[in-house]
Amino acid sequence: MKAHRRYVLHMEIGIVGGTGPAGRGLALRLASLGYSVAIGSRSSGRAAEIIEDLNEVWGDRGYLLTGVSNEEAALADTIVLATPWDSCAPTAKALKKQLEGKLVICMANALARVGNEFHALYPPRGSIAADVQAAIPGSRVSMAFQHLPAKELGEIEIPMEGDVLVCADEQSAIDETIAIVNKMNNLRGLDCGSLANAAPVEAFTAVLLQLNKLYKTRSSVSIIGLE
Repeated sequence: MKAHRRYVLHMEIGIVGGTGPAGRGLALRLASLGYSVAIGSRSSGRAAEIIEDLNEVWGDRGYLLTGVSNEEAALADTIVLATPWDSCAPTAKALKKQLEGKLVICMANALARVGNEFHALYPPRGSIAADVQAAIPGSRVSMAFQHLPAKELGEIEIPMEGDVLVCADEQSAIDETIAIVNKMNNLRGLDCGSLANAAPVEAFTAVLLQLNKLYKTRSSVSIIGLE
């Protein structure tokens, strides 16, 4: 059996609402990079079940993965919000005290399926990330990972390719988010400015899903012309 060396990074990342496909996929990929990752859920029992499922496949790797409540996940150094889009701002507001001063990465997309098409939805402030920032003004909210397919996130033996577009109102939030993205092989984090630009980035996910459906593929975003 091939031995796998585990590198431990001195940061814990909490995935609030991390039991869905995107949340658990991102958690596994981050853990494979050496991060300590806490998968949160409204039910800590449900989170523990996800950890058991992951350990059945990847338990020999020694990844630092735990299943906890959302409240416990929010105690981590850096937070990812992976709840359904309409729960992001309310969940963040409920965890406002735990999230104070922290980087909070919002990865949700507001989408609806209408017939055979995917349509973007627009929250009150134009984007989910902007709504979350308004709900927790004492935190540094960024937007990232919207365009990465959930299934590929969890296929950690296969490097993902593409660019991850990052928006935030504070430059430190952009820089820290990009630093996490750039640890993933073949992914590149790009500074896309303030949360004023988050709305079109989030909405573009509907276009990608439509392309995937029509062309029977899994597309991602790649920006050309940048050095």
